[in-house]
Amino acid sequence: MIRRPPRSTPKPSSAASDVYKRQLKNNIYIVMGVCGCGKSSVGGLLASTTGGAFIDADSFHPQKNVEKMSAGLPLNDSDREDWLIAIGKAINTHEGAWPLFFGCSALKKKYRKTIIEEVHQQSVSFIHLDGDKELIGKRMMEREGHFMKIGMIDSQFQDLEGLQKDENGITINIGMSLEKVCENILKKIKV
Repeated sequence: MIRRPPRSTPKPSSAASDVYKRQLKNNIYIVMGVCGCGKSSVGGLLASTTGGAFIDADSFHPQKNVEKMSAGLPLNDSDREDWLIAIGKAINTHEGAWPLFFGCSALKKKYRKTIIEEVHQQSVSFIHLDGDKELIGKRMMEREGHFMKIGMIDSQFQDLEGLQKDENGITINIGMSLEKVCENILKKIKV
């Protein structure tokens, strides 16, 4: 089960953090997947481990999108357009720590393409957190205080287009501990 990291996640050792900073400097990683896959938990721990930053794309949804999802209604492509553009702008203006891990569902290839187009010449890689409906359903049942409701799982899986061969990224099975998921990711993204 993936758990959210504590609010004050312990800092990695200075030496480990320095190594990651040198290897992953200026890299942008979109931590993607369906609701409940652990984007915030994984992205937060990756940022903490590498000395980077994590931003949750949920904070860029316009209020109308939040209200729609809170009512159990899935977003359509039109609903997501301004949100995806706002994510690209946030990446472009990021002045914090690097690497940058950005939690965003990015369910369809065209959504990922929009983000890439918005960030212009910067290199973006995707980290797809992959789990089956049963695992995601269990996690959603345990989740509290989020506007995304369990009834949205089906629409999320219907929209999900896994990473294609022509996309820059990795797919990681999330059926293990948070720490193991992050360890596997770091092994694959190290330069």
